[in-house]
This record gives sequence, C-alpha cells and structure tokens, in this order.
Amino acid sequence: MNIAANPIIEADQTVYLKDYQKPSYLVDSVHLDIQVYADHTLVNSKLVMQRQAVGNLVLLGRDLELKSLHVNGHLLSENEYQLDTETLTINNAPDLAEIEISVIIHPETNTQLEGLYLAGSDLFVTQNEPEGFRKITFYPDRPDVLSVFTTRVEADKKYPVLLANGNLIESGEVNSERHYTLWQDPTKKPSYLFACVIGDLAVLKDHYVTSEGRNVALEIYAEEKDIPKCHIAMEALKHSMRWDEEHYGRPYDLDNYMIVATSAFNMGAMENKGLNIFNTSCVLADEEYTTDAAIMRVQSVIAHEYFHNWTGNRITCRDWFQLCLKEGLTVFRDQSFSEDLQSAAVQRIDDVAVLKAHQFPEDSGPLSHPPRPDHFVEINNFYTATVYEKGAEINRMMATLLGKDKFRQGTDEYFKRHDGQAVTVEDWVAALTAGSGIDLSNFLTWYNQPGTPKLEAQGEYNPTAQTYTLSFKQSLKENSKYPNLKAVPIPVALALFDAQTGEQLVLHSAALFENEVKDGVYLFDQDQATIVFTDVKTAPVVSLLRNFSAPVNLEFNYSDEDLAFLLQFETNGFNQWQATQALLERILLNDHDAEVYIQAMKDTLPTLIEKDPLLASRLFDVPTEGYLGSRIDVNYNPSSIQEKRNTLLNRLANEFGTFSKETYLALDPQVQREFSQAMGVRALKNILLAMLARQGDQSAFVLAEKQYNDTSNMSERLGALRVLVWNDAPQASAVLQDFYHRFKDEALSMDQWFMVQAAHPNANADSIKALTQHEDYDLSIPNRIRAVSGGLNLNPVNTWSFGIQHFIDLAQYLDEKNPIIGSRLLQVLSRWYTLAEPQRTDVKTALEALKPLVKSKNVSETLSSMLSVE
Repeated sequence: MNIAANPIIEADQTVYLKDYQKPSYLVDSVHLDIQVYADHTLVNSKLVMQRQAVGNLVLLGRDLELKSLHVNGHLLSENEYQLDTETLTINNAPDLAEIEISVIIHPETNTQLEGLYLAGSDLFVTQNEPEGFRKITFYPDRPDVLSVFTTRVEADKKYPVLLANGNLIESGEVNSERHYTLWQDPTKKPSYLFACVIGDLAVLKDHYVTSEGRNVALEIYAEEKDIPKCHIAMEALKHSMRWDEEHYGRPYDLDNYMIVATSAFNMGAMENKGLNIFNTSCVLADEEYTTDAAIMRVQSVIAHEYFHNWTGNRITCRDWFQLCLKEGLTVFRDQSFSEDLQSAAVQRIDDVAVLKAHQFPEDSGPLSHPPRPDHFVEINNFYTATVYEKGAEINRMMATLLGKDKFRQGTDEYFKRHDGQAVTVEDWVAALTAGSGIDLSNFLTWYNQPGTPKLEAQGEYNPTAQTYTLSFKQSLKENSKYPNLKAVPIPVALALFDAQTGEQLVLHSAALFENEVKDGVYLFDQDQATIVFTDVKTAPVVSLLRNFSAPVNLEFNYSDEDLAFLLQFETNGFNQWQATQALLERILLNDHDAEVYIQAMKDTLPTLIEKDPLLASRLFDVPTEGYLGSRIDVNYNPSSIQEKRNTLLNRLANEFGTFSKETYLALDPQVQREFSQAMGVRALKNILLAMLARQGDQSAFVLAEKQYNDTSNMSERLGALRVLVWNDAPQASAVLQDFYHRFKDEALSMDQWFMVQAAHPNANADSIKALTQHEDYDLSIPNRIRAVSGGLNLNPVNTWSFGIQHFIDLAQYLDEKNPIIGSRLLQVLSRWYTLAEPQRTDVKTALEALKPLVKSKNVSETLSSMLSVE
C-alpha cells in the first residue's frame, strides 16, 4: 500500500485557547436537504446568518464538492469567494445573509466514520463531534454557533427509516421509488449535535411521562435480530429520565427520544439532541450474549448520553478546550447514577480502577495534558481519560465539599444562568459558587495544569495530650511546558479507628468541614499544613482519602499491619479495597512478605462473601501487569513483573485451595434475587475457578467445562472459557469451537471470542496474525479491532515484544482509513521510554521509523508527543 509522506506539523496548525475569538457570524436558522443516492449524496443547505463581530464570513468544509453558492439569491462566481481544502470565505458578505449551498459528498466511500458515512451495507449514520459536520456541508462548524435545525431526509424506499434531530413534522413519497421525512429541532444547538440516520432497521418502542406531564415516545433502532437485546437499554433510559428529574430537577424537553445502534462507530455513543447514535456494545445487552460488566456499561452509557441532554446539549461548550466541562460533569453524573444500580462501594472501586489504569499513566507520560488543554493540533486526540475521568473527579471533589443540598443549589443556578448557551469551565465554577455560597474558584487550578499530585501525609499521636496530628504536604512532578505549577485544593476524606477494637471514632477537630462526625473532610489547599484531632484516647489507625476523595497519589507511613487492619475493619468498602491494593503493590513492587495480606483475607472473606459477594470478589483483585508497569518510571522489565505476579497468584491459589473449592461449589447465582448480588456471585465463582486451575487440580477443568455447558449466562460461560483456554486445558479447543458455532452470528459475543484468544498469556505473533486473518476479523469495525488489540495488551510481556509491530502496523494502516482509531491504538506504546534497555531503544527506533509514513493530524500529533520524551 502506498502511503504519502507525512507533512510536517507547522506551528500555525496548533490551535491555542488564548487565541479564542467569538465567531464573526451567527446562524439564526439552518435548513438541510439531504438526498442519498447509490453513488453520492446531494446536500442542499440554507443558512440564515447575521454578523456579530468584525471579520469575514468563513464557512468550514472538508471533502466537499461545491456545486453552487448563493448569497441573498445571487449566484456567486468563483472570484466572489475563496475556497481551499478547509474553508470557504465569502468576500464582502452583508451583515444579514441568506446563504444557499449545494454540495456533493460520498458517504459510501467514507471509511473514517466521521460526518455522514455508510455503516455496513444498508445503514447511513452520522458522527459529527467534534468536527464531522464540515464533511456534510459548509458551515461555521464550531460549538459556540447555535442554531435551529430543520432537516429534510430523502432516500430510496429500500431504506424505510429516515431520522433526524427533533420532532417529525412531515413524511411522504417523492415518487414510486423514493420517500422523505421532515424534522425540526426547536432547541438551538451547535452543528456537532446534528444527526441523521438512513437505513433498514427494526425498532423497540416505549414511552415515558415526564414530571411536567410530557408523554415522550422512546424508540431504540437496531437490526431485527438485536431488538430482544434492547430491553435492558430501554429500562435504563426510563430509569435515567426519572433519576435526572429526582436528583437534578431536569425533565426531558422533546416529544421523542431515539437511539440507533451500529457496530461501525468509533465512539461508545453520541448524545446528538434527541437522536443518540450508539456503538452496539453500549446498547445491546442480554445475559446470554453479553457479560454482567457489559450490561452495567450499557446502563451507564445510556444514562451518560441521556444526561448530556442538559449537561452538554442544552448547555454546551464555548470551544473544544472546554470539552471536560460537558464530559467530566456528565461522567460524574453517570457514575452517581450507577452507584444506585449496584454496590456503591464497588462502583467507586471500578471507577477508580479505570482512573488508575488509564488516567494516572497518561498524566505521568508524554501525553500528559491539563483536563482543559491550552492547545491542540487535532482535537480528536483529546478525548482522553484526563478529560473524562479526571474531569469527573474534579466535579466529585467539589460535590464532596458542598454536600448534596448545596451541590444541587449550585447546579440549579448553572441551569438557570446558562440554558441555551455555550459556556466555559469558569462559568460552571462561578455558578456552583453563587448557588452554594461557597467559593470554589481555587478548583480552576485543577482544570489548568497537568500531572497527578503527590500527597504525602504523616501521623503522630501524643498520649499525654491525647491528640493525633496529621501533617500534609503536596507536590507535582516538574513539567517544562507548565513551569508555574500551583498547589491544588485536595479534599481529604478521613476517619480514625481504635487500633484495639476496630471501632470507628468520632472526630473532634475544628479544621474539618464539619466537626464531631465519624466521616470527616479536610480541605488541604496549601503546600503544607497540619490538622489536630483531640480527645483521642489511644493511638489510632487513620483511613485517608476515603472513597478516593481526590485523584492523587497518597504516600503515608502505614505499616503492613495497619493496611491489614483496614482490610478487616474499614467501614468504607472502597478503602477496604484500597488497603488491599496498597498491600499488594508493596508485595509485588517492593518485595514485602505476603503473609499479612493472606491472613487478613482469610479473616475477612468468609463474612464478606455472605454480606457482599461483589465486594468480596473485588478484594481478590491483584493489580494487573499493566497497572504495575505504569508505576515504574525507569528500567521497566515486563517479564520480571509477570514473574512476581504469577508467583503471588500461585501462592494465593495454594493458600486458598480448600476454601476456593468449597466456596465455588456452594455459590449459586440462581438463588440471588437482585442482579447485583447474582453478578457478585458469578464474579466470585470465576475468580475461584481460576484459582483452582492455578493449583494444577485437573478437576478444575472438569468444573470449568461443566460451568461452560450448564449455563446460559455469558459471564459464567466466558469465565469458564478463559480458564480452559488460558491454561491450555484438553477441553480448550472443543469449547472454543463450540463458542464460535453458538455465537458466530452475534458480533458482540464474537468480540469476546477474539479477545479471549488474543489475551492468552502465551500468545505469539503467529497466533495474533491468525486472528487478524480470520474471516470474521474486519478492519472496518472498530469493535473487532479493539477485541484483538485489547486482548493482546492485557499481557504487557506480549505487547512489548511482538505486539510492538502489531500496533505500529495498525496505526500506519488506519492513519488513512480511520485515523481516530489509529491514534488511540498507537497510544498503547506511549510509555516506551520507561522500558529497560535494549527494549527502550528498539521501540523508539520503531516509532521513529513510523513517523515519515503517516500523514493524518491524529496519528502525527500522537506520535510527535510520544517521541518528545528525552
């Protein structure tokens, strides 16, 4: 394949926050007429525009064939406008202008999955965030230009579904072969929220009556065979609508709410106003075909996109630098929603596990950036864990300080002030401050600088005065691009426990937000500070950052025995898990003895399994090789980490041998009435089954085969499949073949089939190549690419050996076909510089060889950032 040389990224291609200027023209209304034909699509648009600032009338467009251009009824000649590959500039445009544009586009050949594109053989969909709309027609394609959209969609009758944003006004026939629909969205919105769908889909219908009495038609569109898998999503949607009314006072505002599922989608889902487009992995859910984790994700993502209706759509971003405003807030909202669906402690564990596995390494490497970046070359590269997950943590910190009532007062003020506007992070913090009466302006520092703060704490007990003093110090790793790093406000949620009885103490300290409570919060917002607790009878054990109250790296002089104490007596489920993680890191990274941890687990698990099997399953979490690698900044040796982790897992398997088998045989998810309880039992059974297999007990394979054959639940089936395949059991080949034949027509299940094999600990270049050459592997489907690449990356030893070339080859191929996915896959190698030699130099050489072979801004910017490490 011939690939053009990479154009050098010039300085003037970089966009800076400091250079923001409001648009010269606004769009009062836009009428679109989209006519889909077999080999092209005709898009006619009419923009009613008016000047609001000095400057030319500039419209943005990409890959468009301009057929005609009228201004106030006058057909413009070529010398009356300038046209290049990105912009259409109209000379001497009047202050009030009606712009009529006719263009030809080619969605049938659009592989980048942006703008309007063909998703499969009979479905056209759009993806316009952040800059896809300019691939549909010329437009001021920026989030601070809001307009009322009226859309006519026309296509062949073989496509019975013709959808766009808003309310359906009209539908009818064009002729015997073609038909149309006409839609109008009464709410002003930016172009990135525009959507249309043309295809042959079935629909699941329901309705919801809002708190204001509006009867909303709910529709989920998917392939006919997938409609039975849409019921969980539909219930999640209705639950989300009710939850947003109860917790934020936000009822829905249109007569319909539509969701469309497609596998050819780069994102998880998109919140287009009233017409959400979802990756099938985030809308299809069924216990037979998808795992418990996938079902939870579907419910979370359904909620996330619905919550965007107010935090993202009704109030949107002024510019793309403010992306964390809508995404961070909405992630925090969907996390809070998900806490109502399962154990709140486990939800927090899962969210923090994602943060630590993805955002913390990002924050410490060459791709580090503030939650609100101050510059970019390609905005698609900033849909990152820092923007989403760290953005959510900033909102959580402010909510923690304010408390439920004051936070609600602040959000009410935000909606009151800014409904229908495009705003900034400063607007959000100012509204929270005004509504709550508590100054939160210091939290802007979190938005504007990169890096994960290190929080160092020390505790000292004075038996004479019966006081306990905590000393805090914070610091940030130096960053040459951000030389003036400041102290950030860190809410430290904490508790004290009696070291003899395990009882949680009442806290006496005027420095707390609230005195004489058991669960306290201290706001540490300086470089150094101390807090003193009085009336402490004996030396306590302190629990810090409860519920992970701030996204920081905590260093505290805990003994291993202190952590084991917290594992047993901590009343906060998250911190119980956090204590186990801290102990395990010491064992795996600092060679501490595992005995204290093992004994504490033996003392804790029997009771916890009865009380909360899902939390019990999480206490068995041993940090992944990938996470452990992210904690090493110099001379990282993946094989050494793997060896240490396997040694610990083998010891755990032997220590819990009898317990594992007895507990496995006693657990029955069928007797659990609540989904979250059954989910916990299934998770625990899978862990115990894997431990049995590690003991070398051949009966584990018999149990695994029985579990595989006897269940109709994907979590149980997949857990058994992993045990058999990853341990090269005699039954492995047969169950892999059976799985394939059972689910070969179920794309999401087949993704799991590919991932299990790619994640085999002893996978090699040939086995990965065989998967990518399988007839069901499709480079045009992002989910299938992620299944193999994600499975491979579960084993860093494999990633940093033969996997390097896999990811580089993919990035090179996708650079032209789908640069968004190409860039994200390449980021797997972003911490190459931490490797021990000679691997470090080998990977750097391979990355440098890729540089002249790629041309997209997405891949080029990512690669340049990755190679910027000294």
